[in-house]
Amino acid sequence: MKTRLLLTVALIALAGPALAEPFKTVETSGGKVLADENGMTLYTFDKDKKGMSNCYDACASNWPPYLAASSAKAEGAYSLVSRKDGKMQWALHGMPLYLYAEDMKQGDMAGDGVKGVWHAARP
Repeated sequence: MKTRLLLTVALIALAGPALAEPFKTVETSGGKVLADENGMTLYTFDKDKKGMSNCYDACASNWPPYLAASSAKAEGAYSLVSRKDGKMQWALHGMPLYLYAEDMKQGDMAGDGVKGVWHAARP
């Protein structure tokens, strides 16, 4: 019995990272923003449409899509958007989410307001 309990605890501990929440709220100089599991600010793009990304190639190099694990499940305000390459991208209220290549650490939000079309996602 004790062995089973220890085995169960060990399996839960190992699964912990796989069960980690894909989103966090972090405090930045610009207020609270939505962030990935590492605390990096997430962004939306005005040229996207609900359920569809319009950021590919050079755009996606600067604004990497926030990709979802194959086991990800949409819930509440968070949904999944299928990209042209078949990968799944997280979305908030249907709008695809991105990281910004110039953000270096948690709390950075250098992408907020870029070209008037990129905005930090708010919780």
